[in-house]
Amino acid sequence: MKIFQKLTVVAALFFSASIALADGYPDKAVRVVVTTVPGPLDAFARAVLAHVQTRLKQPFVIDNKPGAGGNLGADMVAKSRADGYTLLFALDTTFTVNPALYKKMPFDPVKDFVPIAVPVTYSQALAVNPSSKAHSLAEFVKQAKTLKMTYATGGNGSPSHLTMAAFMAAAGIEMTHIPYKGTGASVIDVMGGQVDSVFAVGSGILPQAKAGKLRALAVSGGQRSPAAPDLPTVAESGYPGFNASFAYAFMAPAGTPDEIVQLLAREVALAMNSPEIRELNRLADYTATNLSQQQSATWLQDARKQWADLIVKAKITMD
Repeated sequence: MKIFQKLTVVAALFFSASIALADGYPDKAVRVVVTTVPGPLDAFARAVLAHVQTRLKQPFVIDNKPGAGGNLGADMVAKSRADGYTLLFALDTTFTVNPALYKKMPFDPVKDFVPIAVPVTYSQALAVNPSSKAHSLAEFVKQAKTLKMTYATGGNGSPSHLTMAAFMAAAGIEMTHIPYKGTGASVIDVMGGQVDSVFAVGSGILPQAKAGKLRALAVSGGQRSPAAPDLPTVAESGYPGFNASFAYAFMAPAGTPDEIVQLLAREVALAMNSPEIRELNRLADYTATNLSQQQSATWLQDARKQWADLIVKAKITMD
């Protein structure tokens, strides 16, 4: 009985300490590692965290640490104290693609992190040069089955590469892969006619399509883009169930008190409902997920399995 009473007291003290920590959090600046150079992810993280720091009354300071597909920055956070003062904003691919793509990971994407939020997803838009005879996805597939065609990507294992690999598997076609060091250069060469096609993020494709510099054929996500409501999804175009979506992930080191994780998840959700973030999502062609903290963890788990299966079947490597 005495042992039970002691354990009860220890548990109560631990619980009280956790509550106290959450109640007083944050009482100093919070460092948020962003795994890319300034760009779309960085801009989104800064916009969301501006709302969070206003409400929590402490600075949330961005620290850009790009490299190795996000592994460099994620590894730094994985090895940080789990006290809520070092967090991570990353592309979901660091946790959903890299484990299957890299022969060795410097951290365990499941055991070393706890997801706070997967606040938005984004799809890829398939585009061809305006001179192409393909005016629909069906015509594109027909061409690919009769002609030797090429496709550009932002590099091996990039979202553009994974999306096209998934689509080629679904459509039963093969094309020659032309990898670039970044999606921007790949889109430019499709506009110039050097490469036949590209899957790329909608914000890089749709403005060029409206300007007549590209012809967009479909989007890869589960729903149409608000920025191009007349553009069908791949699923609507003859491939039911097709969904190649990517996301941004807000993460904390494993062991971070749940009270802090849940607090941050609630604050991100509030930020996502602000007019400023809604407008940012519209302009960037992001879709708000409205996922809870636990649902965010499930989303990452499901995506990790989806891409691992594809990477093995398509024999995608970093070489």
